Parts: sequence; C-alpha cells; structure tokens
Amino acid sequence: MRAILALVLLCSAFSGEAQAEPSADTVARGKALAEAADCASCHTTDPSKPFAGGKRIGTPLGAIYSPNLTPDRETGLGAWSDDEFHRALRYGVGRDGSRYYPAFPYPNFTKMIRDDLLAIRAYLATLTPVHNSPPPPELRWPLNYRVVMRAWNFLFFQPGIFEPNQQKSTEWNRGGYLVTGAAHCGACHTPKNIFGADRRGRAFGGGLVQGWFAPRLDGAERSGLKSWSVGDIVEYLQSGRNGRSHAGGLMAEVVANSTSKMSDADVRAIAVYLKDLPAGKPDPVVTPPPQAEIAAGKAVYAHACVACHEADGSGTPRIYPPLPGNANLQSVDPSSTLRVILDGAQTITTPRAPNPGSMPAYAKQLSDQQIADVANYMRNSWGNAAPLVTPAQVKMHIGESRDSPMRNCTSEVRVFDVPRNDGHGSLKFPPVPERSPESGTLPLPGHC
Repeated sequence: MRAILALVLLCSAFSGEAQAEPSADTVARGKALAEAADCASCHTTDPSKPFAGGKRIGTPLGAIYSPNLTPDRETGLGAWSDDEFHRALRYGVGRDGSRYYPAFPYPNFTKMIRDDLLAIRAYLATLTPVHNSPPPPELRWPLNYRVVMRAWNFLFFQPGIFEPNQQKSTEWNRGGYLVTGAAHCGACHTPKNIFGADRRGRAFGGGLVQGWFAPRLDGAERSGLKSWSVGDIVEYLQSGRNGRSHAGGLMAEVVANSTSKMSDADVRAIAVYLKDLPAGKPDPVVTPPPQAEIAAGKAVYAHACVACHEADGSGTPRIYPPLPGNANLQSVDPSSTLRVILDGAQTITTPRAPNPGSMPAYAKQLSDQQIADVANYMRNSWGNAAPLVTPAQVKMHIGESRDSPMRNCTSEVRVFDVPRNDGHGSLKFPPVPERSPESGTLPLPGHC
C-alpha cells in the first residue's frame, strides 16, 4: 500500500512538473496576445530593455510609472505565481493585495479567459530578466492612496469574461473579444468621467489622451467610421495609413508595436467588429465660420499646406492624407489636429508601408490666430463640418507641444509670411522670424 501511494505521489510530481513548462504553442499565443495588448508601448522605456517598465504615463490626476514585466525575481514577475498574475489582470489586485490604478487596463483584461492570461505570462517568462524598480506614482490626493481604488472598483468595475453574441459570426465575436479585452481600444477611444472611468452609454465615442484626441470608432457619420470599409480599417491597422487617414501621435505607436504585428485574421476580426458598431451620440450641428475667417484660413492654407495637400485638399493618399471627409479632422475635439499643426508629423513606416513622409511643425511659424484660422478652414471646407477652434485652444496646446517627443527634431523649411485681413480690407503681415544668416531658412522643431 505504501509503495502504491509513493508511486502515485511520484507520478503527480512529474505531472505537475510537466504542466509547469508551457508549450511552444502557448508561448506563441501569449506573444500574439501581448502584441495585441500593446504591452511593449507602456512597459518599455529603454528599447534595449524591453518590458522592464518605468515609463511615465500621464493622466489628468497625475502620473504613474509602468511596472517591470520581465522575469526578474526581485523587481519583475519572476517570483509571481500563476494565480497572482491572473488576479492582477482579472481583478486589478497586486501581489501584495494593493489595488491597481485603471491606467493599467484591468477593466478590459478582465474579459479575457484564464488560459489566455496565463499564455501571456508564459511568454513574459521567456524574456531576459532586467533588474529595474520604477518610481512610485505621482498622483494627487486622495488617489495617492491605493485604498481609494476599492471605492472606484465598487462604482465602476465589472469583472467578467467576454460573452459571445450567438447572433453574430465567429469572426465578429473574435473581434469583440480583442477590441473589448486584450486590445483595450476603449481605454483611449471612450470618453472618461471626472473619476477616470468610462462614461456610460458613450462606448467608443472618442476620448482625450495625453493631449491627443482618440477619435470615435463608432458609426458616426462625420467623425466616426461610417465612411470607412472593413478593408480601410484593416489597411490602417496593418500599415498605419490608408486612402483616408494616417496614424499619428499615440496611435502611431499602437500600429508600430501592436496592430502591424497581429495576424491577418485577428486584424480583420477587429475591423469587422468595429464596422458593426452603431453610431452613438450624433455629431453636433455646426454653424459655418464667418467668411472673413474662412478667407484668412484659406490664405494660411495656400502658403503652408497646398504644396502637399493640394488646393482641393485631396493630397496624395497614403503619402499626404486627404482632408475632405477626414474623420479625425472633423472630431468635435480639435486636439489632434492642433498637435499635428503645432508639432508636425512623421509618418510611421511598417513592412506594408515602408515609405516615410513628414510634415513640418508650425508652432514657431504661425500665430495662435493663424493656426486657429487654418484649422477652421480645413475643418469646414470641402464638405467638412466641425466646431470652431479658438486661439485660446491653440495656446493651451502650445504648452503640450513643448513636451512632444518630436520637439528636438529639426529640419530647415523656407520661411513664409502669411497675410491676415484686419477686418478693414487691408492685409497685415506677421513679424518675420529670425532666419539663419547662412541659408535664409528657419530650423523648425518637430520636422523629422
């Protein structure tokens, strides 16, 4: 009897040891899910030390620093058990029992099944361990006390895995599982309330994130995806551009580190799900700008934009994005449009779209009024319609543009003077910026 018991225990030990070693397929699935979740973008500060954490993530209530996901036993996940990892992603509870802040998207990861969460852990365990302890959060009172998150979870957090819709296709349900779970699209593209929680009834209605506006993903006519096809969405996610728009700001990072690496089937599933989202809150009824403002904006556009975007705004699709019907340009919140004008833009390159492109920054070239004028002209021409931008909004974003990661890039662009009608029939020219004495050109931050 003792011999039989010993044999059973021995077999159990070998069985447990075998289960502890994940298969190659599990690790591969975990890698794909980690890419879908874009873990690298938030958890990598130094590219030579991927997933080692320490990246500062700004929020309206302060900043937090991403944790170390490498298998280092002291500062990373090396000493964590599967149950501890599962509890962190499913319920937002740390190894020590403390509550995470929702900048870590556990409200989305809760929709993932346990096997997928542990597959991510299996992949992370294959990384090179890095010893790195990120700084503590820099949040304002009372959120600097994690215990407050118990109340937040009680009010706003609903744990539970994604429930398939039996009336929809397998592809649609896969897309829903990714969009609402691993890819956590709503973390940026859903507006938040004053507590940082999703606003009820406004799913995928667009949200402000670190000075950029993540546009609507629902079927809104002007500022959503109504005019996009499934193929348009697939092309955009895989290459960072399509015949209608280019990825910029934080979305460019998502494409580079996440969606461009996903399988064709998963990207198409996401596109099918997004394209099926109904329109939420209607786009606002817009009063066209006064003709004097349109004329002023058109003058700025003629000097600064027409060479690439053409007089009719048609641009060169997939190189210089078209402006007529551009959903991002027509968003109620003009933040992304203003950041691009102020900071410039650099088209990301992906295996499917390797040709680069860039746009110069105009923060030092144009006045606040001129930037507002040209933004209003583009947002309300060629059939577009969007609320007016004010110089005060431009000024607010100038401070944010100084913190832009593109601000130290330089390129030389010819200086031009843009006239503005003073309301009495005469044209006034802004002061000419100081030119480089050698070349007669002005170095512009943000043009890479």
